[in-house]
Amino acid sequence: MAAAVRAGLWHRGVISVTRRGSHSHSNTALKPQYDAIIIGAGHNGLIASAYLQKGGLKTAVLERRHVLGGAAVSEEIIPGFLFSRASYLLSLLRPHIYQDLELKKHGLKVYMRDPYSFTPMLEDGVRGRPPPSLTLGADLAKTQKEIGKFSEKDAKVYPEFLSYLERLGCAIHPLLDAPPVDIPGLTQGSLRKKISALRSLKPLVKSGLQLGKNIPDFYELVTAPVMKVLNRWFESEPLRATLATDSVIGANTSPNNPGSGYVLLHHVMGELEKEKGAWGYVEGGMGGVSQSIARSAQSLGGDIFTNRDVEKVLIGQDGSAKGVVLTDGTEVHSKVVLSNSTPYITFKQLTPQDALSEAFITAVDQIDYTSPVTKINVAVDKLPNFLAAPNSADGKPGPHHQCSIHLNCESVEVLEEAYREGQQGRPSSRLAKPAVVLIMEQLIFAHYTLNLQVTTRVSQTTHLLLMDRVYGDGFPFTSPNHIDLHDIPIHLLVFLCRPMIEMTIPSVLDPTLAPPGCHVVSLFIQFTPYLLEGRRAWTDEDRERFADTAFDWVERYAPGFKKSIVGKDILTPADLERVFSLTGGNIFHGSMSLDQLYLARPLPSVADYRSPVKGLYLCGSGSHPGGGVMGAAGWNSALKVLADFKRL
Repeated sequence: MAAAVRAGLWHRGVISVTRRGSHSHSNTALKPQYDAIIIGAGHNGLIASAYLQKGGLKTAVLERRHVLGGAAVSEEIIPGFLFSRASYLLSLLRPHIYQDLELKKHGLKVYMRDPYSFTPMLEDGVRGRPPPSLTLGADLAKTQKEIGKFSEKDAKVYPEFLSYLERLGCAIHPLLDAPPVDIPGLTQGSLRKKISALRSLKPLVKSGLQLGKNIPDFYELVTAPVMKVLNRWFESEPLRATLATDSVIGANTSPNNPGSGYVLLHHVMGELEKEKGAWGYVEGGMGGVSQSIARSAQSLGGDIFTNRDVEKVLIGQDGSAKGVVLTDGTEVHSKVVLSNSTPYITFKQLTPQDALSEAFITAVDQIDYTSPVTKINVAVDKLPNFLAAPNSADGKPGPHHQCSIHLNCESVEVLEEAYREGQQGRPSSRLAKPAVVLIMEQLIFAHYTLNLQVTTRVSQTTHLLLMDRVYGDGFPFTSPNHIDLHDIPIHLLVFLCRPMIEMTIPSVLDPTLAPPGCHVVSLFIQFTPYLLEGRRAWTDEDRERFADTAFDWVERYAPGFKKSIVGKDILTPADLERVFSLTGGNIFHGSMSLDQLYLARPLPSVADYRSPVKGLYLCGSGSHPGGGVMGAAGWNSALKVLADFKRL
């Protein structure tokens, strides 16, 4: 069936795109009957549509919003500035999908990044030199030289570490492009069915053979805290912290938690333009990916509609899915329905509850959607100027500007503290910074980063001035000239719980995103809870305060950043849920923890994309193999539907 799906003639379709976002409109009106209806025009839903069309089914994709793409979307939320509003980098899209759907032909263009990682430090420069920084790129010699500034030993073993990750990442590719092992088929039914189900073992066997003697290394990496692995390889803190960011990005975990190693592997196993592990910018923003997939699906005859909000799945008298009902009352009938929504939305909001067992509904309620992420999209009127890499006189972007810029990532302990505070409902808090506060900042930072056991004493006059400026009549410390770190109130812990910030500036490579001289900046920030301390919802004041905190920290690395801001878009976990229907604000449609992977994603009973309702399938990132604009869930689900279709 896969071969049949990949075969076929291609015809260029028409897609309407406006500067306001990634719009798509079918050339025909919504029909009352289709073979398959896909709920949600995220990239997985669009991919499923394309492959079902290639397999001979007539499909319609129904998108709630006015733009297509789900989280892989481009929107001009600030006039003149086009943002990748949620997802912001491309790497994990499966190469065979890239080729099968002829995405380049349908308009996809990517900008490769080299170098790709820049970690500036907050330390003062020496003798007029800039503060230190760490830059990683494709040029291995240059990268080793950069690492050698912190550790010659680390520089020497770094190439071996990259090979280690590549071996492990490539070995699991067969598992990505196929459904998990068919456990029910292997254990239930006739002997003929059991023998047929043996084929589902092929990807697992292939991965095992490819791993070979590396199986113990693979097992350790995916189950252990990533720091157990990184500490064995490296000794320099900036390198370990920079690498550790990929083990927590988008995940509510810390580098010292078991399973964080898999999150790292998930983020480095991609391929872009045949360069393994590379991440790049999509021209026109991430909506460009979705637009190219939509064009491909439309060229095969698929219909795609925006502003079509599905209210529920239609269930027939026989208990099977028969189509959908829109919020305006329109019924659209089909033989199968694929949901690109999260499992929670699919089974708790779209599927009539009497069609599901109580035990299954209870299991759905237990899926973890915890999100630690706030995304802030910022429009600026000048290029950020980093102390660690000052801008050139002509104002042109430097190599570091195209990178993922890691702020507050000099130390793994900084990431750990941010994680711990986030678990208590406390994102980093804003603090006004009069000059005298800098004295306290430096003292606390020194104690914190060096883990010293010190008693800090300052002059009584300076301390009283500090207390007056920060607290007024309040006085939290035991005596005027003695600071006990445990007595510092929560709003002063900004120095102990600095937010982890991944900053990208795609407009340095893509001129279509911003007016001349201006730029779009993405701030992907952790750890921010869905609910604040006391289980309190975020208010507008909370959101603005946290954005100010993030901007304050960027300002520390790049003075002048705050004055350059001309607009912003703040998306807390609750906002990500509201705008993009990401349950809990989780960017992966569900935690990528070990208990929610492979055979257990999203639940063991629906890991094969089939739901308890006959004819209803999952096709989103909440299913195997997870999130990251990969497309594998859409591909796998489509193949499952095509295999089942004649029997439905």
